[in-house]
Amino acid sequence: MTNKRKIINDPVYDGFLTIEDEIIFDVLSHPWFQRLRRVKQLGFTCLVYPGAMHTRFSHMLGALNLMNRALDVLKVKGIELSQDEVLGARLAILLHDIGHGPFSHTSERLLADIHHEDCSRLFMKRLNEVFGGQLSTAIRIFDDTYERHFLHQLVSSQLDMDRLDYLGRDSFFTGVSEGIVGTDRIINMLNVKDDRLVVDEKGVYSVEKFIVSRRLMYWQVYLHKTVVAADNLLSSILRRARELAAAGENLGIEGFPLFDFLSHHYTRMDFEQNSDLLDRFALIDDSDIDMAVKCWSSHPDPVLRRLAEHLVNRHLFAIRVSDKPFEAEAVETLRTQAQLLYGIEKEESLYFVNTGILQNHAYDYNDQEIRVLFKDGSCRDIGDASDQLDRHFLEKQVTKYYIFFPKELLLRTRECVNG
Repeated sequence: MTNKRKIINDPVYDGFLTIEDEIIFDVLSHPWFQRLRRVKQLGFTCLVYPGAMHTRFSHMLGALNLMNRALDVLKVKGIELSQDEVLGARLAILLHDIGHGPFSHTSERLLADIHHEDCSRLFMKRLNEVFGGQLSTAIRIFDDTYERHFLHQLVSSQLDMDRLDYLGRDSFFTGVSEGIVGTDRIINMLNVKDDRLVVDEKGVYSVEKFIVSRRLMYWQVYLHKTVVAADNLLSSILRRARELAAAGENLGIEGFPLFDFLSHHYTRMDFEQNSDLLDRFALIDDSDIDMAVKCWSSHPDPVLRRLAEHLVNRHLFAIRVSDKPFEAEAVETLRTQAQLLYGIEKEESLYFVNTGILQNHAYDYNDQEIRVLFKDGSCRDIGDASDQLDRHFLEKQVTKYYIFFPKELLLRTRECVNG
């Protein structure tokens, strides 16, 4: 070690994260990781909760902090871990979200047809080459090909360090108390049984609170109507910009990496076959989107200009939510009104009026169940172990339907949309 010990203050946990592994310090210092300082964790949520300006960078450090605690707890409970496994788990959680694009999930699939986890995997493989194979174990843990499955569960499962950190962190910066969970208690109750991550019986109530809090945070923060409105507006802007780029129109951002991804339809295969593509993707962050949208607010194309003006000035579209799909006739009526109001073509009205689906479920029985370890050595799923959360509650997936449209149409919608 060459005096690279680093101490970072994290207000969420009211303490310090100490980084002593040289490879972790070097990964943190790499430009690809530093880019995450310029990608907000919650995208447009700051339009509702002004304090939600925290970044993917801080979330990754927080998840690393929790991973360190979890590994220490497991070692105290007699789970043998080699130095390579500890380092691999740390690097896996540190890099699990490195593939996120600007505004996180909002731009996913719009800039390139690749899932952020696949992009994270490509970044990790390239970094493994840069650092002489020191990330090999981390990649195997991330991919769940390492022989000790519980290490992958600490990175990705229904009770992983990622979810524990983002719930607490997002609650802290939004001020939404529903997201506060007993993180310390849950981590102290972690254990391993038959190579699977489990929770000691005494931690059942804390896990119950975690599951309920996650469901509440989705409705109150992640799927908040204003956030959904802003996400849809940005989606319309990027789709229109892509259409104009395909038609050879000048976007005013030619020469910037963002233009490259708007003017081409890159797929996962393209990323795998062309290493330069990943380098160009790593140059795009929230500031590129902000700059482009601000530029487009004075663009000659009336559709792109109007959409961009709405987002820049926070004149967001209205959102109506229903338990059942909106009737096609009502949607078409709104699109016709948008055509008349803005003087646009029928196909262009889809940028201003469209529908979507919101889904929220607390627990997935098909995705690595949360197992509870009892004193007699038996294990049961949280749905069977809990006297508060039955299987019906856990399996229930709430589906809601929404329609978004310009607020200028509000006076005309009362007859066709039951708000």
